[in-house]
Amino acid sequence: MAKLLHIESSPRKERSSSIATTRELLDAYRAANPHDEVETWDLWAEPLPELDGPAIEASYLQKRGGELNPAQQAGWDALQAAFDRFASADKYVFSVPMWNFGVPYKFKQFVDVVTQSGLAFRFTPEGGYEGLLTGRPAAVVYASGGEYATPQMQALDHQQPYVDLWLGFVGVTDVRTIKVAPTASDPESVEAAKQQAAAQARTVGATL
Repeated sequence: MAKLLHIESSPRKERSSSIATTRELLDAYRAANPHDEVETWDLWAEPLPELDGPAIEASYLQKRGGELNPAQQAGWDALQAAFDRFASADKYVFSVPMWNFGVPYKFKQFVDVVTQSGLAFRFTPEGGYEGLLTGRPAAVVYASGGEYATPQMQALDHQQPYVDLWLGFVGVTDVRTIKVAPTASDPESVEAAKQQAAAQARTVGATL
């Protein structure tokens, strides 16, 4: 039995195109894998650890084997717990809307919290950076009001490139991509985009 973890980063819930498309994926996944565990981590419903002064200092000190004071230890324990939850999964699904050409700040906070040296990646002088979350397939559902397929618009897209870079950095290289776009256009174009994304999501969900 495998565990699939869905990271949900939109606060719009029933009005969210990324969540609606992801639900199609998850329904197909459950049908194909009835014995697997599927968990959703709603980044808006559960507070993430703060990367405040003590937590940042703890992150540096633990790499050097330094002794942590109580505040630093509490900060590091919170980061470790968040990472452990993330790393407990065998597969990942991310639903990510575009905000101001990038990702929601809650998603960025999540990335900063779990991407800790010695946990999600390591560095050696001989090998450089090495992601440690290898062997875990992922699917990412992106939603955006506009389309970013042309060369001119691709330069404005800091959503998918950022997520792709981060996933590769932590060792997740088997990634399937689903795009819901445009979601802010004429009704016919929006509906067509949603239907196309839903069909792709069902296919990905059945094979992830």
